[in-house]
Amino acid sequence: MYAYNSICILTTLQKNARQPKRKSPKTKTPPPSELLRARFSTAQLLGRFHQLLPVSLLAGWLALSDQAFYARAFTPLITLWYLIFQRLSPNHHLSQVQEDALAGGADRLSPRGKRLSQQLQSEATTSFSDARQRLPLEVCRRTLWHSATQTHKALQLPQKFGLNLGLLDGSTSRLRPFGDIPEQFPPHRPGNCKKPAYWCLARVVGVLCWATGVVLDSAMASPKTSEQALTAQLLSERSWEGWLLAADRNFGVYSVARALLAAMAQGLLRLTEVRARKLARTAGLKLKAGLDLPINWVPTRHDQCPAGLDPIPVPGRLIAVRVTPRGFRAFTLYLFTTLLDPLQCPASELAQIYGLRWNIELCFRYIKAQMDLGFLECHSAEMVRKEWLAGLIAYNLIRYTMGVAAALARVPVQLLSFSRARELLLGWCIRNSQRRRSCRAWKRLLSRIAKARLPKRRKSRPSEPRAIRYFQKDVAKLEGSRAAAREHLAKTNAKS
Repeated sequence: MYAYNSICILTTLQKNARQPKRKSPKTKTPPPSELLRARFSTAQLLGRFHQLLPVSLLAGWLALSDQAFYARAFTPLITLWYLIFQRLSPNHHLSQVQEDALAGGADRLSPRGKRLSQQLQSEATTSFSDARQRLPLEVCRRTLWHSATQTHKALQLPQKFGLNLGLLDGSTSRLRPFGDIPEQFPPHRPGNCKKPAYWCLARVVGVLCWATGVVLDSAMASPKTSEQALTAQLLSERSWEGWLLAADRNFGVYSVARALLAAMAQGLLRLTEVRARKLARTAGLKLKAGLDLPINWVPTRHDQCPAGLDPIPVPGRLIAVRVTPRGFRAFTLYLFTTLLDPLQCPASELAQIYGLRWNIELCFRYIKAQMDLGFLECHSAEMVRKEWLAGLIAYNLIRYTMGVAAALARVPVQLLSFSRARELLLGWCIRNSQRRRSCRAWKRLLSRIAKARLPKRRKSRPSEPRAIRYFQKDVAKLEGSRAAAREHLAKTNAKS
């Protein structure tokens, strides 16, 4: 129900595109401040796109690692690029990387006089498999930060109360129990399931930019680590000054508010009704709609505090807003924000900003479904983390291109098709891998992405009961360990 505001905006913009001459309050165009703006020309934006791969910074990042590197066919730069290329391509197998390398796809990244396509003499994928295991995990983490920073430098982001709006949420990724994965990511079994567990589960938390959809940072841990503890760990690793982070009521706890204060970030957290009543009770007031109360969030003996931080009170405001979305039942929204001035930051505008939080659910859907990060087939826990970060870097490359195309075409980036933009960007990368930077091809790519709009739904989708479709009915289900199943199958075949 909280996607109502964003849905209304998209519907209004699509009506404008079809009827530009008609003037009506329901079909007015969005203000220019809500659209992305490019800070550079088209040719300069092409150069910025190539700078998303940190060529000049990679040597310094590798120097921080304890592992020694020497000249190989797959240099660290080429290895990093092909980790990203794997996720850009719908085929994530190592053979796809080997085929592109033999075709000269990474010759421009090779040292002078040592083209990768001339050094490879075999169809085996062993060399790239070993190279990506040697690449330090910290390089992937810093590349993710670098891609987000370069995107913000290239685009002028719309702000809220003079702050950039970030969205905070968590999700999970499914893994196979290979290598040391079951040790760091234990097999997950629901509470009502009595059968032995097989699939491992990794918990992830990410901070995304609302304006561009770019992933600013992400962390991965075992399911035994709560999303709140993982969020506090994520926020403690860098400064978030100048950002307003919005999160749902799963993050509306003292530990997250304390971590936001330590990270120099502003927060907009939704609270449960029970927690909101407790905060209002400490101030000696009764919780009711329309309440806008400055409070100090004092931790109780039940509240947890992030490691390394003192449990001090967090100043903020407790807000209760009655929301009546069209087509849904009215409800009361309980918010806690660290923005203390009620005149500059009214409660009604804060409630509208929280309605934009639903965009992160759509972004996670693209990350897990389109980028295939919802299920990772790796044989070690370290490669799981590398694959996840490489997929997010590839996702940021697509988001950068979509943001640039939307800024030049003066259209909202939310109207552009992510899957089509990924296809066009991958084709452009393959075609221009051995050529010089062609501004004409770059302009054509941006023009095609800007024209790839999401279809307009003429009728709203009817509500349907939740159901799943079973597949492979003729295949027996595997229960227990695979080794025990092999022994049982061998005994059965021996008797027959």
